[in-house]
Amino acid sequence: MAALSILMILISAAVIPGIISITKAKLSGRKGITLFQPLKDIVRLFRKGNVYSTTTSLIFQITPVIHFAGIFCALLFLPFSGEAGLLSFSGDFLFFAYLLAFTKFMLIINAMDTGSGFEGMGANREALYSMLVEPAFFTIMASLVLLTGFTSFQEVYNNVHFGDSSLSYLFAAVSIYLLVQIAMVENSRLPVDDPRTHLELTMIHEVMVLDNSGFDLGLIMTGNAFKFAIYGNLIANFLLPQSFPLVANIAIYLVVQLLFAVTVGLLESFRARNKIANNPQFIITLSSIALVLFFSVLIITHKLILD
Repeated sequence: MAALSILMILISAAVIPGIISITKAKLSGRKGITLFQPLKDIVRLFRKGNVYSTTTSLIFQITPVIHFAGIFCALLFLPFSGEAGLLSFSGDFLFFAYLLAFTKFMLIINAMDTGSGFEGMGANREALYSMLVEPAFFTIMASLVLLTGFTSFQEVYNNVHFGDSSLSYLFAAVSIYLLVQIAMVENSRLPVDDPRTHLELTMIHEVMVLDNSGFDLGLIMTGNAFKFAIYGNLIANFLLPQSFPLVANIAIYLVVQLLFAVTVGLLESFRARNKIANNPQFIITLSSIALVLFFSVLIITHKLILD
């Protein structure tokens, strides 16, 4: 079952970038690309050699491999259909979060190692946004841990039950909303970043990888696709009924990943990019909503009693 979880994420990662691009193209009246064009672009990059600037060091050369390996290891913690991930253990969500944070850290020092002022500027913004959005994820997980009494992904998802009341539906909806927004921030998408921009002064993630090329750039792009699939997995596990047969859960999982990708495309089609100065306020708002969710759980579980 752990192998099936990995396979589902790999399939999702292969099609999510294409679905996002197709959704955006259709909504803007363009023909758009084929479903697997982003995957073909990555394969083409894998066939190319790397070019390294004379100002870079060994850090620049090893970062893409570490970035990809860290994200791939992170997906091994994710459960599927009630079964534990390959590397599941108590408190695994903490290791999962900091593993992703480590890959972001490596990408930041990769950009700074080039000695480029533009890449350093992008790295500075990326570090700030990652730092601000991290409390939102931990607060969501703390709410789930408090609600279920368990501390691993598998046990949390197996013991959180929605549908008993309208409050449960609201809790699930807010959690899914926050995970979608966190995925947008962590993957440097609108409204905090625009992957289509070509102006270095306003670029964030794109300017950080300007010096990467060939196989290394392919690894970074593959890791980014995996991150989208990882967040789609976190959302899908909320909606997989344990009582359903495996085939039905596989179908539900793939539909949820499809809807997640379409949602990203819709958000990027109808959203305007924030001003750079407004991004911290937007991200902190996500943590504030997560904090309200946490206090709601405290009240539900009678750990916080209001007179």
